[in-house]
Amino acid sequence: MSMPEAFSVVVVTGLSGSGKSTALNVFEDLGYFCVDGLPAAMLPKLVSLFLGKDSKHRGLALGMDLRQHDFLDQWNDALHELSANGIYARVLFVEAKDATLMRRYATTRRPHPLESASLGLEQALTRERAMLSPLRKDAELVIDTSEYSIHDLRRMIQERFASAENTGQGMRVHIISFGFKYGAPAEADLVFDLRFLPNPYFVPDLRPLSGKNQAVADYVFKTEPGLGFQQKLQEFLLYLLPLYASEGRYRIALAVGCTGGRHRSVALAEQLLATLRDSGYSVSIEHRHFDLG
Repeated sequence: MSMPEAFSVVVVTGLSGSGKSTALNVFEDLGYFCVDGLPAAMLPKLVSLFLGKDSKHRGLALGMDLRQHDFLDQWNDALHELSANGIYARVLFVEAKDATLMRRYATTRRPHPLESASLGLEQALTRERAMLSPLRKDAELVIDTSEYSIHDLRRMIQERFASAENTGQGMRVHIISFGFKYGAPAEADLVFDLRFLPNPYFVPDLRPLSGKNQAVADYVFKTEPGLGFQQKLQEFLLYLLPLYASEGRYRIALAVGCTGGRHRSVALAEQLLATLRDSGYSVSIEHRHFDLG
């Protein structure tokens, strides 16, 4: 048996203090049936309740963490059982830098799940990061919340999981445009620096516009070196992505950056979005620094 059509199973996991509870709240608002602290061994049993049934919910969103005994062993067994029933669990992994997590714990005054009399907070964070590394590798989407507000995290999840365009199976591509002066995305698998391309910022008529405007895209990509670079990058990605997929990758985060993240990177990201969708990939896009550039 299989899940009802368009029904999604999402596992929310990651580092303690990085925003898992907030993420689950977003899924609940999106119409998912949410359970936090579910033992990994119970995952197939809960999923089985929805097999072959119509549901008013968009899907299941399940929060899991290391407080369960033998969590990783139970997790692997659960994945195998789901796979045997033809069910693909989408994994969202949230994380943050150690300094950010330590500041958050200092603010809430709550102990870390792995803290003890012999293990301080910093050591607990290091141990948890190492223990969860296998789950991070399985994740479809990794979100570093170090610089995120609650609203940023909500927007990211909504953009990735609310659209029916992103419910397909197989490897997913997430395109991020950004500005180098604000920092490159920590979760990016591939980063391309576009700062060698003609910069519309220095053209008075184009400066107020963005890469979503055709005039800006034409300025950057209708002549060399933009024209040749755009073509070669598209050819490279269409060659590279199937190689990643053949190795079992669930997701690729592709980042393209310019100085401010408003003109060149946005224009190229929009073109890559169209090209990869036309090629059959499930693609999402995020203009991270659009309003800052």
